[in-house]
Amino acid sequence: MAKNKILKYPTVPIEVWPDKKIDELVGEMSFIGFQGRKLSEAVDVWSKMLKKRSIVIWLGLAGAMVPAGMRRIISYFVRRRMVDALVTTGANLYHDCFEALGGKHYLGSDSLDDVKLRKNKIDRIYDVLANEKRFYAADLWIEKEFCANLIDDYPYSTREILYLLGKTLNEKCREKDSILVSAFKAGVPVFSPALCDSSLGFSIMFANRRGGRRIVINEIKDVDETSRITEKSKLTGVIFIGGGTPKNFIQQTAVIASYQTRHNKSHNYAIQITTDIPVWGGLSGCTFDEAQSWGKIGRNAPKVTFHSDATVALPIVAHALSERFKKLRRNVPIFEWSENNLEIDFQRTRL
Repeated sequence: MAKNKILKYPTVPIEVWPDKKIDELVGEMSFIGFQGRKLSEAVDVWSKMLKKRSIVIWLGLAGAMVPAGMRRIISYFVRRRMVDALVTTGANLYHDCFEALGGKHYLGSDSLDDVKLRKNKIDRIYDVLANEKRFYAADLWIEKEFCANLIDDYPYSTREILYLLGKTLNEKCREKDSILVSAFKAGVPVFSPALCDSSLGFSIMFANRRGGRRIVINEIKDVDETSRITEKSKLTGVIFIGGGTPKNFIQQTAVIASYQTRHNKSHNYAIQITTDIPVWGGLSGCTFDEAQSWGKIGRNAPKVTFHSDATVALPIVAHALSERFKKLRRNVPIFEWSENNLEIDFQRTRL
């Protein structure tokens, strides 16, 4: 290969000046190296998704993003339909519910004495703190009040449970910053395949144990419902914040949909923000190239892996997108759920 074809684009050092927009900075970062350029590429790929006519954009959210202060950003993505379906941990949704009910997370330090924190009933998530007594009050509200709205012996998917939780919180709190409330109002389905691995899960368990309820969560139904979304979609894009169960659950929808339809349903666009690396063999760090071997990501899919702490990346990405799409017109997917079926219609909407 000729040198002039390889050495085609010189780097352009970033110049500092007052009043520079975040999206301008992100654009300039496309001409620098390392993870700065990856951040810029991630914003560009997300922008391409938002410009497609009939696409469903999945968001997988792992980690303790709500306690860390990312709640309003995720809620913003949901409200403006920059994402269309969410898969996240039960912990993120519990902490979202906790804040919607008036709970707070507090700034702390990673060097505090944890034995003393325990004596004072203070829980620590790295440098973020919370009052365990307030957690207990939220647990009781879920167990006693929210679960009172649920039907015994009905096999709920987590989407159905979380839709009802968003509806209940909307009626009780009317708090626009809640992810669950925003998803309820925007018609964005929320799945939590590891719901039982959280305070939401054990509060529902206590409703059964202590309250004599028979609330049933059928996570196989989650597999069916999520795969139907990808089966019924012309195009799909995936955005992963961290990895773990949310990432795999979304990626496997492409495998299941391809089996079911006998057509290639690999995801067409892909972004991941992760602190993990592939050499340990874990899914959280695995590359999109590896995912292509499974048929999870399309052969020609625009794809970006951006290695960063999400609490650094997400505020920059969100502000760049908000500046780039002050007026966003999208064909938004409208999900119509019925017994063992899903229909998706697209509605032209200004957001």
